[in-house]
Amino acid sequence: MEENTETKQLLFNRWDMGEVEIQDPSLVRYVNLHTMIVPHSCGKLAGHQFSKSSMLIVERLINKMMQSEKNTGKKELAIRIVRDAFEIIHKKTKKNPVQVLVNAVANTGPREETVRLKYGGINVPKSVDTAPQRRVDTSLKFICKGVLQATKKSKKSVSECLADELISAANGDTRSYAVSKKEERERIAKAAR
Repeated sequence: MEENTETKQLLFNRWDMGEVEIQDPSLVRYVNLHTMIVPHSCGKLAGHQFSKSSMLIVERLINKMMQSEKNTGKKELAIRIVRDAFEIIHKKTKKNPVQVLVNAVANTGPREETVRLKYGGINVPKSVDTAPQRRVDTSLKFICKGVLQATKKSKKSVSECLADELISAANGDTRSYAVSKKEERERIAKAAR
């Protein structure tokens, strides 16, 4: 038997990104799964307008987690929160936590939103399809907002709240904050058709 001479780079030295599949075809270009041991690009991708599409989806989650009041600018703390949440997800579901994250992003990104059009001084809501890049951004925003609210309501740690939110969002559970916000946006858009 021949041994594989290439060494795999695993996320957090634990999770293989090669086995993660993106079921939603519209998100394939916008959910990046290139492998890094630690998801920290050091701002290399900040130069272009849509370069966040080439950033690892786990790093985008970490960056969104840094935008809360207590975690602002603390990337090492946010990395530790996400790493611990991934461990909890793996213990609870026995699945690759990156796959759970990708499923959560696909389930919580609204497909339809409303915009305001002005007709003679009157604002009229109009339903429009959401761009895939915006779906990913909105999904991560909803997930992190749900985690922030869950930590204020309970004595759980941030990692446990993030793990619970990702698991319930990946399953499409309506008790998840992100899934309920997505359904609310789509319901408003459906009324504005």
